[in-house]
Amino acid sequence: MSDAADSEFDGRLFARDLSSAPGVYRMYAPDGGVLYVGKAANLKKRVASYFRDDLPSRRIAHMVKQIARMEVTVTRTEAEALILENQLIKSLKPRYNILLRDDKSYPYIVITEETWPRIAFHRGSRTLSGSYFGPYPSVTAVRTTLDLMQKIFRLRTCENAVFRNRSRPCLQHQIGRCSAPCVGLIGAREYDASIKRAGMFLNGRSKDLVDDLTRAMDEASQRLEFESAASLRDTIAGIRTVQAKQYVEGDQVDMDVLAAVIEDGTACVMSLSFRNGMSFGTRAYFPKCNGAERPEEVLSAFVAQYYLERPPPRELILSHAIEDQQLLETVLTELGRKRVEIKDSVRGERARYLAMAMQNAQLALATERHGKLAQRNRLHALQEMLGMPEPPQRIECFDISHTQGEATVASNVVFNAEGAVPGQYRRFNINGITPGDDYAAMQQALQRRFKRALEQGVMPDVLLIDGGEGQLAKARAVLSELGIDSVVLVGVAKGVARKAGDETLILPDGRELKPGAESPALQLVQQVRDEAHRFAITGHRGRRQKTRDTSTLERIEGIGAKRRASLLKHFGGLPGLKGAGVEEIARVEGINQALAERIYAQLHGIDLVP
Repeated sequence: MSDAADSEFDGRLFARDLSSAPGVYRMYAPDGGVLYVGKAANLKKRVASYFRDDLPSRRIAHMVKQIARMEVTVTRTEAEALILENQLIKSLKPRYNILLRDDKSYPYIVITEETWPRIAFHRGSRTLSGSYFGPYPSVTAVRTTLDLMQKIFRLRTCENAVFRNRSRPCLQHQIGRCSAPCVGLIGAREYDASIKRAGMFLNGRSKDLVDDLTRAMDEASQRLEFESAASLRDTIAGIRTVQAKQYVEGDQVDMDVLAAVIEDGTACVMSLSFRNGMSFGTRAYFPKCNGAERPEEVLSAFVAQYYLERPPPRELILSHAIEDQQLLETVLTELGRKRVEIKDSVRGERARYLAMAMQNAQLALATERHGKLAQRNRLHALQEMLGMPEPPQRIECFDISHTQGEATVASNVVFNAEGAVPGQYRRFNINGITPGDDYAAMQQALQRRFKRALEQGVMPDVLLIDGGEGQLAKARAVLSELGIDSVVLVGVAKGVARKAGDETLILPDGRELKPGAESPALQLVQQVRDEAHRFAITGHRGRRQKTRDTSTLERIEGIGAKRRASLLKHFGGLPGLKGAGVEEIARVEGINQALAERIYAQLHGIDLVP
């Protein structure tokens, strides 16, 4: 390392040459890691403030001592700096920034873009073409909203494979929750009008929607279309019934109420959400504090990181006044294309909701801290039982799943000091072994995992093997062959009755322990082992189903890999294909009438007449 790299960073000198323009600054540690990302209306003043004698907290002082270099990016406006700061925090995950844990699984409602659109629950990447509404704070909120939408607008929710092959209305139509477009009981124009109105409702435009429905009802009455007018009247009544249950101080509100609490380095932000006047319940978030001590800091970071990536409500009611409140209002208004207000001083109904959010935040934080304390106790118990100098920081477990040797899958799950780390789970499809040979399957999975570990340098402290001495011996052999001796191996053998708590732990020195169900160490082992088992079974079932889908079609003459993929994609899998008629199958690209007849016959056990 050069002398320049070893020399102390002169922050005052660095700040002296900076521009007074707005921008974003980044602080780096000697090892190249990012310490902190911040924004500034005036880069020169903001950066200089870190290198004075009276720093505001020990956390900041400790961070500044580690700075080896800094970088800045000048932006045109402070709003641009705010957006860039959020993007960099998300991507770089600095050590001293408050980090909102990524959650890619927020639930949405989607109205698909097709000839007969459907309304559905959606979670994950936006692969469907259509309009998305949300995110909602919970699955329950989505289900409740979908239930209302079906009752009021009678839109279809079925998958396309089912929709295309209906010959008569389903139960949803019979109980008044679907207008049965699948069999032509509603015209395209009328159905499209229902889709448009559903979108208005989900966007919070209930007043405009009722006015639109009222005009349509009057026009239908004038045309003497009394059945249509009665249907519109019932829709209006349904919307007004919902509205009557949803008012907050007489207004249909679009707001989130946020309360933040922090204790001993653990923070909780509780959100109460209202959309279109309807309560969508509560959701607790636990940002990573990284040394932050004040709820105002946590709340400010949460608002920026959460709402800069999602449609904001019209009102944000906060338990604490936050820095850059005016700036955040301006940016969120521009991004959301509607006036967004951030308030920390409220009265009446909103004050009661804020008190409720604060109470829920305190309860959620207490529960979270109790769970973390229990997790720490289990880790210390495992450390003591294994004779380790420190509590394990990374625990991995392997499990094997198959059905009589078919579609063998090995799972590898990861736990750290805080619990499961799903983003680091791995599955291994096992090939080239004697079907049902669990030892060979375990050996192959471990070799693949730890050869990569040698390249990447990520090793577990403890490796749990679901099995007895035989499986453990395979694991020992693999690690020994690769020259890995830093991992503590533990075999987890089930008892004779396979009863939870009756497991035997085979330790590295050959000892066999039966800690019993009350042992915190065994409880942790069971938690990790059960997660590995679940993950393995899920992977095995998926692989087995895919194999069976493929093998069924492979037996049909004229069906190659390309046509097979087209069929399964078009119908969403083998069940959808089995439910299709010959004419529907023939519509798939590359499938003619004769081939469609062969496919139908093969799937239904019908002998074709030559």
